[in-house]
Amino acid sequence: MDIDANLRTRAALHHALSDPVRLGIVELLSVGDRSPGELARTFALTSNLLAHHLRVLREVDLVARTRSHADGRRAYVRLLPDALDGMWHAPSVTAPRVVFVCTRNAARSPLAAAVWSRRSDIPVTSAGTHPGPRINPRAISTARRHGLRLERDHTAHIGDVVRPDDLVVAVCDNAYEELGPDDRRVHWSVPDPGAVDTDEVFEDVLAQLAGRVDRLVAIAGAA
Repeated sequence: MDIDANLRTRAALHHALSDPVRLGIVELLSVGDRSPGELARTFALTSNLLAHHLRVLREVDLVARTRSHADGRRAYVRLLPDALDGMWHAPSVTAPRVVFVCTRNAARSPLAAAVWSRRSDIPVTSAGTHPGPRINPRAISTARRHGLRLERDHTAHIGDVVRPDDLVVAVCDNAYEELGPDDRRVHWSVPDPGAVDTDEVFEDVLAQLAGRVDRLVAIAGAA
């Protein structure tokens, strides 16, 4: 029997996921990005063993490792988009409300909240750890091009917004590194479009956020 390339690819994915640790790593990454240190602590792995498992997952294009946009000494592991479509069941996530957080609450977090409000009935809002004076004008124009409605025209501080039972999604490395890991916190390593401030970069960031929102919406339910 001839075995086509697609079948070989799927078989390689199944082989990579046949190890319970690698399957567990991928399940965690389906919700949000994790640092190698977080993964090592979660699964009680030495650095050498973790490196082995991540190498196996990279070889079949399941995960990628990127440097923190906030602190180049840090790294994060993320699940590649569409890597597991149709292959598995993601863990469920429940929340009475979702709060997207970035540093200045000027672009990524309000855009993510706007996408979420279109995709899900779970309430959503956004905030910043160090909010700027206003929403970035390109974020406003990007939302308008896609028919998205931003929640408000001003920024908000995380301390004035977040409640204990919220699911907090940090959409930038700086905010996540400042807040630190928490069971009610998800991390998406998305670059700051304001640093380049072009329509093309904002479109790319919106596409990244939309893909991640779709993945989380698929496994999220109201608490």
